[in-house]
Amino acid sequence: MKELLFGLPLAAAATLLTLQAAHGQQAPSGPKCLPREQALELLMVRHGEERQSMGLARGGVMEMFASEGGSWSVVITTPQGLTCLIAAGQSFAGQPAAIVLGEGV
Repeated sequence: MKELLFGLPLAAAATLLTLQAAHGQQAPSGPKCLPREQALELLMVRHGEERQSMGLARGGVMEMFASEGGSWSVVITTPQGLTCLIAAGQSFAGQPAAIVLGEGV
């Protein structure tokens, strides 16, 4: 799943939120954004998460944070210095299984 999240451009994230709403799930009102220093303090100090990976995305830098307890967060930091939460969850696995492509995939 880690590979999927980091290959997920912001437009696809918006599409996922639209799909959630269409399937009866309440979509959030939009990304929650904070100045980068405040966001890092929240992720690292309060949630015990450390950066696992990062990459360039449309509109900024996407990063994935995770804790030893299994919580994870995906954020995008804009050129203006705002860090926005895109996704978060539990049960992070640091070594994802290999994806096998083949018939029926």
